[in-house]
Amino acid sequence: MKTKIVILFSIVFALQFNTTFAQGCEDEAPAAGATGVPSTSSSTVFGYLQPEYVSRFTDQAESTFTFKRARIGVRGRANRSFSYYFVLETSAFIGGGDAYLLDAFVTYDKHEWAKVSLGSFKTPLSRDVATPCHALMTIDRSIVADQLVAPQRDMGLMLLGGSNQTKFRYSVALLNGRGLGINDNNEKKDVAGRATYQFLDFLNVGASFRYGYPNNQDDTRTSYAIDALLTYNDLIVQGEYIYDEGDYNRAAGGGCGAEPLELGEKRAGAYVQAAYNVNEKFQPVLKYEYFDQDLDQKKIGYTERMTVGVNYFFNKSTRLQINYQANIETHVNIDNDALLMQMQIRF
Repeated sequence: MKTKIVILFSIVFALQFNTTFAQGCEDEAPAAGATGVPSTSSSTVFGYLQPEYVSRFTDQAESTFTFKRARIGVRGRANRSFSYYFVLETSAFIGGGDAYLLDAFVTYDKHEWAKVSLGSFKTPLSRDVATPCHALMTIDRSIVADQLVAPQRDMGLMLLGGSNQTKFRYSVALLNGRGLGINDNNEKKDVAGRATYQFLDFLNVGASFRYGYPNNQDDTRTSYAIDALLTYNDLIVQGEYIYDEGDYNRAAGGGCGAEPLELGEKRAGAYVQAAYNVNEKFQPVLKYEYFDQDLDQKKIGYTERMTVGVNYFFNKSTRLQINYQANIETHVNIDNDALLMQMQIRF
């Protein structure tokens, strides 16, 4: 285990990239003025569509056309001190039904190092989860992020500071711990936090934590994550390790619509991915990841995946992604590779 972590981060720390630190599913709004806070009210409609084709090479091969995401939202400012942000998810394939409120928060952001957000937003845990969905280098997020950072969104209060113009950034949130649209079932709250630092011009590193009560006031859950994001000319490399232990909420599901797995008392995983900008349109991608859903079991529940893909940018708002996922189970290997193709339009 330790050897794999060392290998992963030896690869990652060889290279740099600019980090995103979004509370929702979109990038930060452009800053204005010396303080980064616009002086007038504003409102912007935004969103994106991600129609998709999936072919799974199982014993009973299957394929389907689907929608990964179909989102629309509004963000803006009420005045110099308060901003707002909300997004609807309208894809039935990720929400399992009708359209629902995904992100919705109000932020007091008059002071750059002491902003306060109240509402529903992403849990500040993991770089992979913090990356906006439209900016992911592969169609699917990492297995470890989808399985262990659940719920990926929650209701709560967040204190945060810094911006994409500062070297240091942080966020600390007090959360229900139950996910979106669900009242907490106990009087205790979860605490999660994340911080990043830009070292020189070539390395951004981050660390995250969570401590909470996923089902009641007696059983706890503890999570840690470390990550790095780097670039070297046109090469982009990102890596992360997540460790999680204790109780978990089985009703919370997996992130981004992933099928939740049965987890052991201790679980962990990691990924490293690399992309190369051949030109402004063509970007090949390679990603390796592993996930161990029960660290106390030596063989059962351990999975590796290699993703080979290409991203083709027709323009700044239109992208085609093609991914081949090769899955490897070390104990009982089954046929479950997959071919995914996704078209994305942003507006």
